[in-house]
Amino acid sequence: MDLLWVLSVSMLTVCVAIPMDAAAGSHSLFTCEPITLRMCQGLPYNSTFMPNILNHYDQQTAALAMEPFHPMVNLQCSPELRMFLCALYAPVCTEYGRMTLPCRRLCLQAKSDCYKLMDMFGVSWPEEMDCNRLFPDCDEPYPRPVDLLSSSDTTESPISVQRDYGFWCPRELKIDPELGYSFMGVRDCSPPCPNMYFTREELMFARYFIGVVSIVCLSATLFTFLTFLIDVSRFRYPERPIIFYAVCYMMVSLVFFLGFLLEDKVSCNAASPGRFRASTVTQGSHNKACTLLFMVLYFFTMAGSVWWVILTITWFLAAVPKWGSEAIEKKALLFHACAWGIPGVLTVSLLAMNKIEGDSVSGVCFVGLYNLTALRWFLLVPLGLDVVVGVALLLAGIAALNRNQEKLVKFMIRIGVFSVLYLVPLLTVLACYLYENSYRAVWETTWVQEKCRDYHIPCPYQVESTSRPDLALFLIKYLMMLIVGIPSVFWVGSKKTCFEWASFFHGKRRLCGTDNPFNE
Repeated sequence: MDLLWVLSVSMLTVCVAIPMDAAAGSHSLFTCEPITLRMCQGLPYNSTFMPNILNHYDQQTAALAMEPFHPMVNLQCSPELRMFLCALYAPVCTEYGRMTLPCRRLCLQAKSDCYKLMDMFGVSWPEEMDCNRLFPDCDEPYPRPVDLLSSSDTTESPISVQRDYGFWCPRELKIDPELGYSFMGVRDCSPPCPNMYFTREELMFARYFIGVVSIVCLSATLFTFLTFLIDVSRFRYPERPIIFYAVCYMMVSLVFFLGFLLEDKVSCNAASPGRFRASTVTQGSHNKACTLLFMVLYFFTMAGSVWWVILTITWFLAAVPKWGSEAIEKKALLFHACAWGIPGVLTVSLLAMNKIEGDSVSGVCFVGLYNLTALRWFLLVPLGLDVVVGVALLLAGIAALNRNQEKLVKFMIRIGVFSVLYLVPLLTVLACYLYENSYRAVWETTWVQEKCRDYHIPCPYQVESTSRPDLALFLIKYLMMLIVGIPSVFWVGSKKTCFEWASFFHGKRRLCGTDNPFNE
């Protein structure tokens, strides 16, 4: 009866041993933290470090793992057991990233004293608590600290050097949980601003480069659209999609120009001691200006790509089944439904999933800048499908024209050349995105390795290769995203256009230009 009573009391102790405040949340900062485990109260130390060497990432998990040992501690099978368990599950932490491990002597003594009682309770000595893995004999139960921020420490601890803690969000980059941010797979975290890869001088050069290109593209597409407004009847199907294509890239270039003017005021959260500790990249839809820039930029980028596909469709219909302008125009409603509906669905989906990200290089907000999943499914896949469909239609139309040489008219050549001028930049943009997708993990690991000591976070354990992105890659990507709008001006660049503008301004006629491959 006495033994049964003792066991009952011991099991009751197990039920109440986990403190209520241990369930408050998981460990979120790489730093020393107060001990909340009830078993480990009243020890010579009162701060610990998580994760411990048993891969428990918070004290709540460690408390659950310690439950089977509560009866042995309550029955005092060994005076060393409680001290050993606490040194193992809640190691003493003296400063950021430095903790101590229990001595091997302490482990062997506790195991020897409690072995029979553990067998009675059906508790086995866990493999991860193998005494041979701990420090050799030492005078104190808590030996000199182990530096967990260094990956080169191979003599002090055979345990700590064999593990990679992964990415821990620095204190400076922590974000309010209600915002739903994430960075490198860690929630409530955001990338730093300015850009984590480039210097301020490089970012300044990139900003002006994007600004100049956006102005050129905006001027070209705006001229194309205004020319269309002067004489709407001039541009009929199958060439009408070029006008909507120009409108799409007019809006794209306008957003990039606004990003140039705004710098990082929208794409970044301002540093402050309150809500944001340091300047971080804007994410989600809580920033209304960022959300608006994202919606316009992503929607019209996707719409411009779809309108190019529709142009290849109208070109195919005119070249192969030899549809006339009226027959193609009857499908205009379907073309508009696809060209505006598909990008609309994609845009709303991204808003619902909160996948908006600030671009600290260009100053705009887009998608896939830090989230690889969003990059693959909302940029690579849609643009890749557009390329496949558009190229297939172009090749089919060219093959049909080769079999019918009499149909190799100037108009068809113009659409074909225009499509190629779009296809080359689009393929370049896809190549840039694919390159980013392949090397993003290496770039991020390299950044963590370079900044881990500054941020007081764990350094990567084994880094197989390091690499930093080349600014030229990003400049080429932005250039190709904008330059695709410029060929639209060549379509309207003819003598007829000059006469129309001259008539529009004061009714004057002026002789304009010489030969142009796009002239009618």
